[in-house]
Amino acid sequence: MGKATETTLEIDFGALEHNYHFLRGKLKPDTKFLAVMKAFAYGSDAERIALKMQALGVDYFAVAYSKEGIALRKAGIQKPILVLHPLPLHFEELISHCLEPSIYSRKVLLQFLKTAKKLAQTNYPVHLKFNTGLNRLGFAEKDIDFITEELKQQDEIKVISNFSHLAASEDANEKDFTLRQIKRFDRIAETIALQLGYRPFRHLLNTSGILNYAEAQYDMVRSGIGLYGYGNHPEIDKRLKPVAILKTVISQIHEIAPGDTVGYNRAFITKDYRMTATLPLGHADGIGRQYGQGNTFVTVNGEMAFIVGNVCMDMIMIDVTGIACKEGDEVIVFGHHPSAETFAATANTISYELLTGISQRVNRTFIGY
Repeated sequence: MGKATETTLEIDFGALEHNYHFLRGKLKPDTKFLAVMKAFAYGSDAERIALKMQALGVDYFAVAYSKEGIALRKAGIQKPILVLHPLPLHFEELISHCLEPSIYSRKVLLQFLKTAKKLAQTNYPVHLKFNTGLNRLGFAEKDIDFITEELKQQDEIKVISNFSHLAASEDANEKDFTLRQIKRFDRIAETIALQLGYRPFRHLLNTSGILNYAEAQYDMVRSGIGLYGYGNHPEIDKRLKPVAILKTVISQIHEIAPGDTVGYNRAFITKDYRMTATLPLGHADGIGRQYGQGNTFVTVNGEMAFIVGNVCMDMIMIDVTGIACKEGDEVIVFGHHPSAETFAATANTISYELLTGISQRVNRTFIGY
């Protein structure tokens, strides 16, 4: 690992490989593994991450939108790519790049059928998304008859999988709800198979599902946050490795006298002599204002240094009183200590939001690639 000379998101491919093998080890040998690449691969670098995952042998990829899948195709990804939230506006482009849509409503089904017919497709692969309790996207169970009647009248598309999404697989207090979701998905998948006359493959589990409900792994699992080093539980996090480490440097150090203030709106007022350091990143880089006012710490030469005052657009100030440091020294914003989960928790949010929010203007570097 090199020392940072500017604000840098360091991407560790050795950590990525470790996390993949850890999660893969929870599964049966013949269970397919889908790697989720949406949101720039959780804020890192989707193209490079996907190429590494393809080399490691993953079976499928998923993105949120067609644009993300097209970028992966252009980068050289040849494995199947599931588009989780395709928009009808992009259906023709989706087909032209051999992406596989999630079909989640009656309207979307009819619109995709129309597009597939227009483009003279035969047995184009699609995935049926069912809502089993998350209430975000997905057909209702009562839609099954409508779906199968429409499908029997055409040969433009073919259902290759049925899937759903667990709402609270990381929460032990919601185990009964999760088990009801699994049971509902079982019933839906069986009914679809009977009415279609063949059995599409099934997938339900996300990262926490893999860890907590491996008995419901079906034919494939989907992992996003786990690949990037977070398992939604402190004990699991200890066994995973963070892929993204956000580093920056000290631009300037100030000696602040009693009664002096720091930053916009004079939000931090000193009661005694303090030393502060200014860092070249801010809310435009994904470190929002909620992390200011002494809520959150970074690490300077192994020591905790809390953010003081309001986070600025391009800068934050930290209290380095009593810490041996100088201008140009490296600062760890998150990674190993604090982890992205620890950092995010100080602002009552989660690692997902923090990681995916890191601005694309932050330089990315790669180790172990």
